[in-house]
Amino acid sequence: MAAAGLCAALGGTNEQVENAAEIALEHHLGLTCDPIRGLVQVPCIERNGLGAIKAVAAASLALHGDGSHIMPLDNCIEAMKQTGRDMSVRYKETSTGGLAVNLPEC
Repeated sequence: MAAAGLCAALGGTNEQVENAAEIALEHHLGLTCDPIRGLVQVPCIERNGLGAIKAVAAASLALHGDGSHIMPLDNCIEAMKQTGRDMSVRYKETSTGGLAVNLPEC
């Protein structure tokens, strides 16, 4: 939603604002939450920083377009919901999958 907010603040049309939100959201589909050692430092804080960069890029892309897009925001939100339902619980902030279990022992 940061992408949509930035797009609106920079004078985007309603269509561009919605497009910015969709662009930003679609690139987070399936992202795991696998904190190393149960802490949010790695990779969570780093992912948030990269998410902010993506928000700026999504707003910029939307502002350079006319607001038309292939994937409507509502459909992207539905896909996010379906992906979350289908995803294994190991990847949902449990530290039992992904990066959290692939840390070197040394």
